[in-house]
Amino acid sequence: MSAQTLDHSRVLAQTRRWLERAVVGLNLCPFAKSVYAKELVHYVVYDGVDEAEFMALLRGQLAELDASDPQQRDTTLLIAPLLCPEFLDFNAMLARAQRVLRKSGLEGVLQIASFHPGYVFADAAPEDMANYTNRAPFPMLHLLREDSVSRAVAAYPQALEIYGRNIETLRALGPSGWQALECGPLV
Repeated sequence: MSAQTLDHSRVLAQTRRWLERAVVGLNLCPFAKSVYAKELVHYVVYDGVDEAEFMALLRGQLAELDASDPQQRDTTLLIAPLLCPEFLDFNAMLARAQRVLRKSGLEGVLQIASFHPGYVFADAAPEDMANYTNRAPFPMLHLLREDSVSRAVAAYPQALEIYGRNIETLRALGPSGWQALECGPLV
């Protein structure tokens, strides 16, 4: 898929299907359902491959999210289908994205979560279904408001159990169950 042939509507449709079927449908993030249902998720598709250009876009999206009304935009998904197709490159880029957040003066106000089709946790084998907690159809950064995360965690008494429960859910689902969801590649 080249920048000339990147179909933004297809990218957005696949991202929404992943949100609906995996993130919300499997309850991987119990806080996502209301934000998604209220249409408070802002989607931005970057169709380039230039990391400096992407970091400039990230800087702008952090500022926009911070300046926006949380009742209109609570979170942003910055989707980069062509940038960093290899997970290790993406992981290295994530460190630079965190520096952009720090230098923007918004650390502690906003945070960045990461998703990638080939996501692998440091202590997991590549084929471990636990990795699918952070696998998405495309490389993407999730920009979140710290206040929203704090409120959600305070309202959800079992917040510390989410990660372990997600791993159990995905391992029980298995590769064939993930494929049946049709929400992202099975790497």
